[in-house]
Amino acid sequence: MTGLGLASAAQGIARAAGARPRNVIFILVDDHRYDALGFLKGQKWLETPHLDSLARDGAHLKNAFVTTSLCSPSRATILTGVYAHKHKIVDNNTAIPKGTTFFPQYLQKAGYKTGFFGKWHMGGESDAPQPGFDRWVSFRGQGTYLPSKNGLNVDGKNVPQKGYITDELTDYALDWLKGLKKGQPYFMYLSHKAVHAEFIPAERHKGRYAKEKFEFPPTMAAEGEMARNRPMWVKNQRNSWHGVDFPYHSDLDIAEYYKRYAETLMGVDDSVGRVLQALRERGELDSTLILYMGDNGFAFGEHGLIDKRTAYEESIRVPMLARCPELFKGGAVVEPMVANLDIMPTVLEAAGLKPPAGLDGASFLPLLQGHNVPWRKELLYEYYWERNFPQTPTIHALRTDQYKYIRYHGIWDIDELYDLKADPLESNNLIFSPQHAQIVREMNKRLFALLEATQGMQIPLYPDRGGQQNLRRRSGSKAAEFPPQLMRDKNSKQ
Repeated sequence: MTGLGLASAAQGIARAAGARPRNVIFILVDDHRYDALGFLKGQKWLETPHLDSLARDGAHLKNAFVTTSLCSPSRATILTGVYAHKHKIVDNNTAIPKGTTFFPQYLQKAGYKTGFFGKWHMGGESDAPQPGFDRWVSFRGQGTYLPSKNGLNVDGKNVPQKGYITDELTDYALDWLKGLKKGQPYFMYLSHKAVHAEFIPAERHKGRYAKEKFEFPPTMAAEGEMARNRPMWVKNQRNSWHGVDFPYHSDLDIAEYYKRYAETLMGVDDSVGRVLQALRERGELDSTLILYMGDNGFAFGEHGLIDKRTAYEESIRVPMLARCPELFKGGAVVEPMVANLDIMPTVLEAAGLKPPAGLDGASFLPLLQGHNVPWRKELLYEYYWERNFPQTPTIHALRTDQYKYIRYHGIWDIDELYDLKADPLESNNLIFSPQHAQIVREMNKRLFALLEATQGMQIPLYPDRGGQQNLRRRSGSKAAEFPPQLMRDKNSKQ
């Protein structure tokens, strides 16, 4: 990324001595929370057999996080390897700064064929082809699960969307793969719309979980032990656009909402199965590095909230799976904290390239291989207040293996400290605990030290769309009569 001390893609980057270029397939799924996997039993009836096979035959990076739990900033961090305050794409409306380099540009320079298939969602509503990709299939904004008049952008041309989006994106991706010559190194970026709301499952999956019982999270309780020392803004958000008492200004049923989410995820699992089968047919299944992750988490009632954006585990923690038997053994469980920051350097190392200087992430290939290497002990999280979704304040947080310190900016309220080992549900805020006062001081100091070291002491400020459309409407307001889908389409993309 030019302007940030990173090497220019036009110049390329150095090859690692003796490294073998390896094919890489990166699969990104929207709003996929960390425990929505069959083998983790986030809900005991959830089934994801192909995703489970990635963990069984590859590795489960169980402590994977995003550094901003919002579509565009998280995706930009994946592609640049730096925090949002560095790449400057801090919300879903900010344009991509001129001179930004995405890591597939380095891969192209090194002789890779690269293809992007799916949701881009950066730089406003554009679906235009972006630098770094030889093949481009995308759509405007969030796209639609079912065919719409907008269609798809295929290498700069508008093409009608013919079917269910998860299936169609997979079709395009596998058709491109089939056209590549054997021995040609490639990088495939398959970026699903799923499982973003409004959840619409494929016809074959509709009603699959209709009779199952959803287990509500304990922290959904409004008062009592599960609400001890909660910030007032969190309590107040219960009846806001992103709260369980008035979700999306409607009488939405959280249990039914999750079931549709789970049914929509089944299409993604099918897609993963098709990718695995295509690699098997090419004889490349065990030699290709497959990386799977979510762009952010999603709450279904935890702390009385829905959506993401917050620094709670359900929001910032994501599934991350990796498979490549030629690089690492199957069945591995990686404990250290990894993040979206680490995708760029990991892919570059797999391609036999040395990551450029100035990245905030690092390659986790050594962790997958079981090596004991120096690794981060803490991770920074940041979220910048959005005028269009003003229910959540600006947040900075620092997470270690044991503690999470959350600091709010621009709001008169209390901060938060959680002992994640003793209280994994984040139900008991220790911010006023005398026994933890020194920990609060130390984590606050380290938080600002990390911000300063990564040039994050200035809060980015950019023009927005101007409205505060998603505040709770007063009784009698016509805006409150819109169902959730119409409200989201009318106002802005989440």
